[in-house]
Amino acid sequence: MAGRDPAHRGAQKHCTPLSQSQVPWSRSLAVADRTRPLRQPITVLTALRSPRQLSREVLAGMVTTLALVPEVISFSIVAGVDPMVSLVASIVLALAMSILGGRPGVVTAAAGSVALVIAPLVHGHGVEYVLPTVLLAGVIQVVFGLAGLARLMRFIPRSVMIGFVNALGVLIFMAQVPHVLNVPWLAYALFALTFAIIFILPRFTKVVPSPLVAIVVVTAFVIIAGLTVPNVSDEGPLTGKLPGFTAFLFPVNLETFQLVLPTALSVAFVGLMETLLTAKLVDDITETPSHKGRESWALGVSNILAGFYGGIAGCAMIGQTVLNVKTGQARTRISTLVAGLFLLALVTGLSSIMGQIPMVALAAVMMVVAVTTVDWHSVKPSTLKRMPVPETLVMVVTVAVVVFTGNLAYGVLVGVILAMVLFARRVAHVITVDRTLADDGGTVRYDVVGPLFFGSSNDLVEQFAYADDPASVTIDLSRAQIWDASTVAALDSIETKYADHGATVAIEGLDERSTGFHRRLTGHLGA
Repeated sequence: MAGRDPAHRGAQKHCTPLSQSQVPWSRSLAVADRTRPLRQPITVLTALRSPRQLSREVLAGMVTTLALVPEVISFSIVAGVDPMVSLVASIVLALAMSILGGRPGVVTAAAGSVALVIAPLVHGHGVEYVLPTVLLAGVIQVVFGLAGLARLMRFIPRSVMIGFVNALGVLIFMAQVPHVLNVPWLAYALFALTFAIIFILPRFTKVVPSPLVAIVVVTAFVIIAGLTVPNVSDEGPLTGKLPGFTAFLFPVNLETFQLVLPTALSVAFVGLMETLLTAKLVDDITETPSHKGRESWALGVSNILAGFYGGIAGCAMIGQTVLNVKTGQARTRISTLVAGLFLLALVTGLSSIMGQIPMVALAAVMMVVAVTTVDWHSVKPSTLKRMPVPETLVMVVTVAVVVFTGNLAYGVLVGVILAMVLFARRVAHVITVDRTLADDGGTVRYDVVGPLFFGSSNDLVEQFAYADDPASVTIDLSRAQIWDASTVAALDSIETKYADHGATVAIEGLDERSTGFHRRLTGHLGA
C-alpha cells in the first residue's frame, strides 16, 4: 500500500490471521470474522412446501405464545393498564410485525422496557395519556426508520453486544425466580417434571418442541388432578373480551403534546434499541441478514396500530424471540404470525384454559432459555485471560448496568459510551512524531504517523521543539489524516508558536480530503 515503509510491509507480510478456534470472543457472535457468506434465508414459500419446516414454524409460534402471556400480563401491571389492553396490543403488534417487519422470527409484543418508561406518566396523569404517547412514539420510530438511522447500529461494539446477550440471560432467569419461591411443594414437583420433559423428550423425538409438550402435559395434569398451584390467571384477570378501539379521552392541544413528548421519545428509542439489538442477535443465530430500516419503521407503524386498537406500545420480546428462533428453530414470518393468531385464540376462546397454566412450568421453560442465551464462551477464564482488559471491562459494565437497572437499553447506552471513551483514550496516544534535523542544521523535518483528532491533537502540540528548531520547519502528514476541527486548531497553534520564534512551517503530505478540510478551517478557528 502506497505511503507505508518497507518495515511495515514486512511486518504485515509475516502476520497470520487467527483461526476460528483462536478467536477470543464468542464464535456465535463473531460474524465479522467469518469468511463464508451468510446463508440464504428460508422463505415463507419454502416453509409452506416443507411439512417438516411448516410444523416447526407453527409449533415454535405456539410455545412462544405460551411463554409470552404471563410476561405481558405482568408488564401491564407495571405500566398501570388493564391486562387485556396489553394482550390485545400484543396481538396487533405480533400480527403487524409478522407482515411488515424486516427481521423474520422476531417476536414483538407489549414489553417490560416500554412498561417501565410509560408507568410514571400513567401513575401521574392517568391512562388516557397513553394513546397520544404511543402515537407520537410510533411516528418518531417511522421517521427514524425512513431516515436510515438504523445504520447507527453498526457502531455498537462486539463487547457491548456480548454484554447485552449475557445480561439478557441473567434478566430472563431473575424474572422467573419469584415464580418458584414461596410456592406449595406440589409446585416444585411440577417444576421438576417440566425440566425432565424438556431434557428427556429430545432424546426420543424432536418433531415437537419439548417445551410445548412440557407445558401441555403439566397443565393437563394439574387440571385433571384438580391441583391448586399459582397459575397465569393469578397474574391478572382474563375476561376473554376484546376491548375495541381506544377512546380519545385526552385534550388535543399543545399542552398534551408537551406533556407526552419526553415519554414518547423514551418509548420510541428504548423500543428501537431493543428491537434492533434483537434483530442483530437473530441475524447471528440464523446467519441470515435483515433490513434494520424496515424493522424500525415497521415497529412505528405497528405501535400506531396497537395504540388505536389495544392501547399500549411494545417492542421486540428478546427472551421469547430466542425461544422462537433458537429453541423452536423457527426461521420465517409464519412462526410470529401463528404466535399472534394463537394469542388471539387464547385471549378470546381459550382464556379459561390459558389461565390454568402453572407459572412454575413457564418459569422452567424460560430458565432453560436463559441458560442457553448466555454466551458461556465469552466468560471462560481462558477467554477472559486473552482478551484486552478494556474489552472485558465494557462487557462487564454492560451486564452490571442492565442487571442493576433492569433495562437493557440503559446497559447498551452506558456500554457504548464506555467503549467510545476507552477507544478514544487508546488511540489518543498512538501517534508518533519523528524529528529529523538536516546535516547543515538549517531545516528540520517532523514525520507524523497516526490518526489526528481531538484526543490526539493535544499530544501533537507537545511533540515539537519550538525554541531549539531552525527557521525552516516541515511537517509531513503523509501517514496521518485530519479528522476534526480540533486538529486544524492544533496545527494553527503549532504554526503560531513557531512564528513567535521566527520560524516558518510547511505542512505537506495531506491527502485530498484532509487538504480540503484544512484549507477550509485554518485561520478561522479563533485564538
